[in-house]
Amino acid sequence: MTVTECPAVCDDAPPALRLRLLGGFQLSRDEGGGAVPVGVPASGQQLIALLALRGSATRSALAGTLWPDVTEERARACLRTAIWRLNGASSVVADAGSGVLSLDRRVRMDIQDFTTTAHHILAAPAEGTGAACASLLGMGELLPGWYQEWVVFERERLHQLRLHALEALSARLVAQEQYAPALEAALESTRIDPLRESAHRAVVSVHLAENNLAEAVRHFKAFRGLLRTELGIEPSAQFFTMVRHVLM
Repeated sequence: MTVTECPAVCDDAPPALRLRLLGGFQLSRDEGGGAVPVGVPASGQQLIALLALRGSATRSALAGTLWPDVTEERARACLRTAIWRLNGASSVVADAGSGVLSLDRRVRMDIQDFTTTAHHILAAPAEGTGAACASLLGMGELLPGWYQEWVVFERERLHQLRLHALEALSARLVAQEQYAPALEAALESTRIDPLRESAHRAVVSVHLAENNLAEAVRHFKAFRGLLRTELGIEPSAQFFTMVRHVLM
């Protein structure tokens, strides 16, 4: 049997790689039942993170994105150096041919797990809400401390996806009369974005479902005061309608 004929799982297959971008960059290798950190230089971290977020890209696109302030020739040279400096982590980057790079298929990414969970929730299945709740509550921000334009854009995209998933999850749990995790999911969304009205409506919905009317009114008034102080505006008519029968 030649190397190219090796089946998907071989005794001498390299250990799987795990890439964490939520809460900070970390690349590790599964060995002997444990995770062994893999050292990656700064330029290599940016290359790996960009490929993780974009899927695959040409060498020209990668060089232009990572080194936008230098000539194309210099940017390509920087890219070649970054790949060379990966050393032990070089197997994480795969050359698909025609000048296209991607991450190796063995790489397990936390952002992929997160987006799968979030879209699963938004698709409205009833099962797996407990695990989904734990996943969404436990995740960190995408690459904190990184301020490149491509990171900021992806951070905001994942931020919005997480908020929508938390609110949908809270509504799902209320329908299942699982009020404690529903409230936890709703409160997490208000913590992430304190001025987001839909998140505060989710909190009030849980309180109303439990007939905790005083809690519902207290939360509404607190959010109303926050909006007046920060933005000089009132909650929407939709929010007033939710609590009107309690306020009267």
